[in-house]
Amino acid sequence: LIIDSESKDKTEDIASIYDARFYKVNERNRGLQLNFGAEKAKGEWFFFIHADSKLKFNWSKEIKSKISRNSNYIYYFNFKIDNKLLKYRLLELFVNLRCQFFKSPYGDQGILIHKRKYSDLGGFKSIPLMEDFDFIRRIKDRKNLRCLKTSIYTNSRKWENKNIIWQSFKNWQLRRLWLKGKPLNEIYKIYYNTK
Repeated sequence: LIIDSESKDKTEDIASIYDARFYKVNERNRGLQLNFGAEKAKGEWFFFIHADSKLKFNWSKEIKSKISRNSNYIYYFNFKIDNKLLKYRLLELFVNLRCQFFKSPYGDQGILIHKRKYSDLGGFKSIPLMEDFDFIRRIKDRKNLRCLKTSIYTNSRKWENKNIIWQSFKNWQLRRLWLKGKPLNEIYKIYYNTK
């Protein structure tokens, strides 16, 4: 399933070529899009992946072995960036260490979750950003979060013109502001540099 918002590219045409189910929502809101996809999905397991992420050709092999065992686990992928520059290895290290020690993966790492577990957690909130951060925070038993050996590759374009250390600090700061009660619409403007 592809849940689109305001893209003006050939997403719908490409979806048609690959026989994917395509839906369009009229609001730029990632949490809303993810929930909409969950409502339309027919399987017992949900796998959420961002549009700028990709997997290797044999990615489904490990997933199939996992979902046949325990429906209480929530899986995410080992984080990689599809760019050979050294600075991205630093970012990968930071993200994967954060996940190892704090069990806090974000949407860039994909989320594989059983339908029942997703429902028990209340799904994603219909918010325009940080829906992944909010969702992971609601998982009380973090030992059920498991990292897959398979890697997910995220496009580097959102970091290309940014200092990755400063951007990581800024993102951390924005998460703290939200937890302290700052309105999400104000955080959205800061994140996307809009007025």
